[in-house]
Amino acid sequence: MRNFLKKYALVLLIGGIFEVVAVSLWLTKHNLFYLFNFSYIGISLSLGIFLLGRKYPHARRVVQLLVGLYMLVYLGLINRENMQIEGFWYYLFTGVFEAATIHYAVAKIFGPLIFGRGFCGYACWTAMVLDFLPYKTRALPRKNIGWIRYLTFALSFLFVSTLFLLKVGNLERIMFWAFLFGNLAYYLVGIALAFLFKDNRAFCKYICPVTVFLKPMSYFSLVRIRCDETKCISCGKCKKVCPMDVEMTDNSRKRKNGTDCILCMECVKVCPKGAL
Repeated sequence: MRNFLKKYALVLLIGGIFEVVAVSLWLTKHNLFYLFNFSYIGISLSLGIFLLGRKYPHARRVVQLLVGLYMLVYLGLINRENMQIEGFWYYLFTGVFEAATIHYAVAKIFGPLIFGRGFCGYACWTAMVLDFLPYKTRALPRKNIGWIRYLTFALSFLFVSTLFLLKVGNLERIMFWAFLFGNLAYYLVGIALAFLFKDNRAFCKYICPVTVFLKPMSYFSLVRIRCDETKCISCGKCKKVCPMDVEMTDNSRKRKNGTDCILCMECVKVCPKGAL
């Protein structure tokens, strides 16, 4: 039993956290949807971590599709919930702790204190598409244009706040169309940047406004990849396969691009000495 708990500790941790959230919201909000929603996401993430442990090569992609399509198609297109950052501002301004506000609180504001930017690697419906492009690792030097994320963050806030200040009617309908056109814009820009910079994750590194929340919280992440320096032979293979250019052999919180780690585990897979 002890060996089982040790081997599958992360599976149980992530699954347990999401189940606690699911039950808590179900009981406090008196809405069975939250029990289904967070249980489904927790089970999907736990399945992915389990498959990673079994060395299944497409484990992360399985989770990306399970969670990403659920949020994009079911929550976004069918339930007409704006799960983008505009939806977060909208529900925040209306004082309603539902939908996007709960999603952001769990996945992008407080959750990263536990699992860092794991959302970006396993649940983001934008990255779900971008990761199918051919440039899995950066082929050109990383650009110093990360400031753009703050601009898109500010524009999203300005867009929603302006709607409220002008007292525009039928805001829910506007938010749904913002979700449709916003996602389309993200996909088009993300694909264009991937081919321009030869980097599937260029959008995540330079444009994505959600990283304004994710990066500072991920600095304190409980779940993170560490290097056993007694095993490391400095072969550099982990650096070559990392899609986010993280200096994985440095265990400090200040390691290069440390808050960009999406826990994709590519570095762990290629390490010849099992040091990561």
